[in-house]
Amino acid sequence: MATATVTSKGQVTIPAEIRRKMRLHAGSKIDFIENKAGEMVIRSKTGDIGELYGFLKYGGAPLTIEQMDEAIAKGAVEHFKRSQS
Repeated sequence: MATATVTSKGQVTIPAEIRRKMRLHAGSKIDFIENKAGEMVIRSKTGDIGELYGFLKYGGAPLTIEQMDEAIAKGAVEHFKRSQS
């Protein structure tokens, strides 16, 4: 079990073994979440993009770059119009 000490400024150094397991490095963001038991859980806000592989499912035909650009442009125009209302 890893242990850390809170400084007079409220700062804590996360032990190296925890940083390694959580893949934390300088500049990493973490969330503090209270669970139903009232315990605090620490979660990394940053993660490996590879963990998202397969997260979204698309069953249609592959799109060309031009089709993607057109869809992005259309979405940007719609977003702009909504923001002007």
